[in-house]
Amino acid sequence: MFDTIVPNLNWKILQMTMSMTGFAALEQPLDTATLVLELRAVNSRYLDLHFKLDDAVKNLEPTIRERIAANMSRGKVECKLSLMPIARLETSLEINEPLLKQLAALSHQVQTVFPQSAALTVNEILQWPNVIIGQAVATETVLKAALMLIEAGLLDLNASRLREGEKLKTLILERVAQIETLVEKVKPLMATLAKEYQTRLEAKLHETIKTFDQERITQELVLFAQRVDVDEELTRLTAHVSEVKRILNHTAPAGKRLDFLMQELNREANTLGSKSVSVQTTQVSMELKVLIEQMREQIQNIE
Repeated sequence: MFDTIVPNLNWKILQMTMSMTGFAALEQPLDTATLVLELRAVNSRYLDLHFKLDDAVKNLEPTIRERIAANMSRGKVECKLSLMPIARLETSLEINEPLLKQLAALSHQVQTVFPQSAALTVNEILQWPNVIIGQAVATETVLKAALMLIEAGLLDLNASRLREGEKLKTLILERVAQIETLVEKVKPLMATLAKEYQTRLEAKLHETIKTFDQERITQELVLFAQRVDVDEELTRLTAHVSEVKRILNHTAPAGKRLDFLMQELNREANTLGSKSVSVQTTQVSMELKVLIEQMREQIQNIE
């Protein structure tokens, strides 16, 4: 199982769009026990690591922490590594008498100082590490297998995160394409709105003062054009959308940068709405904000 593992593989070099959500569960049989690994990753603002390690592998925590940190920059990760004994009828079990005598002496010494303390039970004694000979797995074997299992588990976890990340990327790009369509829809509206306003203004002036003041109409049109000009907002929307696509196709962690871009996109959509003088542009502004919010929800899952 472990022969094909690439030691110390750093997924930060290889990753595309990675989700912070993933799961991996692996087992590695040993002579008289089985190593069981579970890795769970969910959203978190920072890298938040939690461990539940069997006593036999507890001293591996710093190494495991380092390996996870080399593979992830954000997310809450729970790592559970257990050593499960295997009961075998053909296995010959013996009591480690020297250790048993040591435990008896230590128990007697403790009760001498603390007379009220309870004596060790038979169950506690039998569960004591190395009391039963033939059941324990060599420590070196366990640690070596555990490290290899962690490497395989991280590969599996990152593969899960990558699959989820590609799904998120697809959803975001679909909404990016919709935003680009809406921006293109707004651009030709500006000239149409100016013409419509000029027609209404001419009719109003003619009805009110029975004259045709071309200079005043020109001034009003200039003021109107300045008030409703959204060319700058549309340009920034286009630039932000291009940056979203660039980041999604880059190899670096993208979540924080994408979240910032969602704020910028939302600001431009709000400005577009505040400058709106027609039902069409108001509707476009609302549709933009809905799409941006949908993207923001998906981006919360991206590393």
